[in-house]
Amino acid sequence: MKIKQIIILLCCVLSINCKSQNKSKKPLNIVWLSTEDMGPILGSYGNKVIKTPNLDKLAKEGVRYTNAYATVGVCAPSRFSIITGVYSARLGAHNMRTGNYHNYKTPEEVKHKTYIGVKDLTGRNIPEYEVVPPTYVKPFTEILRKKGYYAANNFKCDYQFNAPFTAWDEVSSKVSYRNAPKGKPFFYVRNFLVTHESRIWQRKDKPLTVKPEDVIVPAYFADIPEVRQDIARKYSNIEEMDRQVGIIIEQLKKDDLLDNTIIMFWSDHGGNLLRQKRAVGNTGLNVPLIVRYPDKKMAGKVDDRIVSLMDLGPTVLSLLNIKPPKHYDGKAFAGNFEEAPRKYAFGTADRFDETTDMQRSVLDGRFVYIKNFLPQLPLIYRNKYREQITMNARLIELNRQKKLKGDAAYMFMETKPREELYDLENDPYEVHNLADDPKYAKHLSKYRKALASWQLEIGDKGFIPEHDLIEMFWPEMRQPVTKNVLFFQQKRGMLQLDCKTEGASIGYQTGKNIGTRNWQLYHEPIKINRNQKIVARALRIGFKASEITSLNPS
Repeated sequence: MKIKQIIILLCCVLSINCKSQNKSKKPLNIVWLSTEDMGPILGSYGNKVIKTPNLDKLAKEGVRYTNAYATVGVCAPSRFSIITGVYSARLGAHNMRTGNYHNYKTPEEVKHKTYIGVKDLTGRNIPEYEVVPPTYVKPFTEILRKKGYYAANNFKCDYQFNAPFTAWDEVSSKVSYRNAPKGKPFFYVRNFLVTHESRIWQRKDKPLTVKPEDVIVPAYFADIPEVRQDIARKYSNIEEMDRQVGIIIEQLKKDDLLDNTIIMFWSDHGGNLLRQKRAVGNTGLNVPLIVRYPDKKMAGKVDDRIVSLMDLGPTVLSLLNIKPPKHYDGKAFAGNFEEAPRKYAFGTADRFDETTDMQRSVLDGRFVYIKNFLPQLPLIYRNKYREQITMNARLIELNRQKKLKGDAAYMFMETKPREELYDLENDPYEVHNLADDPKYAKHLSKYRKALASWQLEIGDKGFIPEHDLIEMFWPEMRQPVTKNVLFFQQKRGMLQLDCKTEGASIGYQTGKNIGTRNWQLYHEPIKINRNQKIVARALRIGFKASEITSLNPS
């Protein structure tokens, strides 16, 4: 046999071998372990009081990110950026919150109140509404579903619009990755609500696992019994969350899935107490982020790159060898489509429930720059929801009585400086403003220019009064309606679906699925049997869903 023939034969054998190995290789799954309202205060991040053995082990087996940031220090605008990969201030989703979209609702269950007792800065009424992004903006989970992934969410959405029925295979408090059809890879989100701000008062009668005398009291809090008690509750809730995380990881291990599942743990924004939640500085935006790979690749690595929670979706796509859409503000920080590191993280704060402010921030891991666009307003404004926490209400009262001193009084400034600058290395609690210090003039200029450039680039919608913003989404304050789905029968039993509303996604149901809450995502012509009934409906984000239309057996 000639050498050329031998080489060709060897190539064929190797090719067959590779194909055989690819066929036997398990598909890659992704699991998000998402917690609420928590900064990076785990054991692996240096906190010696809170016991988080399961997450500490995850960090030892994975990559721990030290400079991960939310785009907003509160749930809904942050989650908007996570699900869309776009800054909320770019698309007008920056105000907290637009309506009651915490969990999935069918289109028939969605109700919009016309009066909620909230006004914008011009004094005009703010009703409940849904953000209407450009036609090309959709939940990144639709991309995964198109690629054959089972996408399940247990169970929080809160996207500033009602979660489209096309975004997930299932959203419920009971759904698990175990519900994925056999042989189908999955993207599973498990949300842990126990660390949420509300659990400080809702779990006040639960046994504490951390003693009040052992907690770390930040410099911006007065060291009083109420503060220690509520921080102890916060710490205890984090320990409970860690226990729940351990159960999920143990399930994955028992199901023999750890060797083909990437686990990503993160919090939707920073801490849940005063000067933390809703804040635009480090305490409000810095979050824990841990990524564990199936083969424990880079186990124990500490990554100091600037990462945004917006980057999570693009990174999931990149890790699955799917190229992220070009319009994303989010950047993949791992995988085949990894992008160059960020130089800065940017944060926003606008309306929170009944109170409106406007702050913007720039963070680079060392310095925090904040610009206050309404400096005449106090830093700590009244907010009925958060004042249900005992320590919050008590601190506000002590400030009213002028009994707070030093750093504990700092955050209760009656008006804000136009600019704030903090050096986290020497001032981790952000209580010593360097903006007027001549030594930091160059730093101030650098961050000031970075912020201005970013605001111009995204067309910051924070400058638009919210009432006007709603009219841009819903002309004459009327929610647009998605047009009905049309059916086009093709050759060989193939069926094409179409909707004339640009940017709409289409869901369909067949067989036993008809009438349920679960919709298949239409993305290419589908094969149907001659006697098979099919129903469909369409939805563009922020629009009212179309009617359900059907094609009956011929």
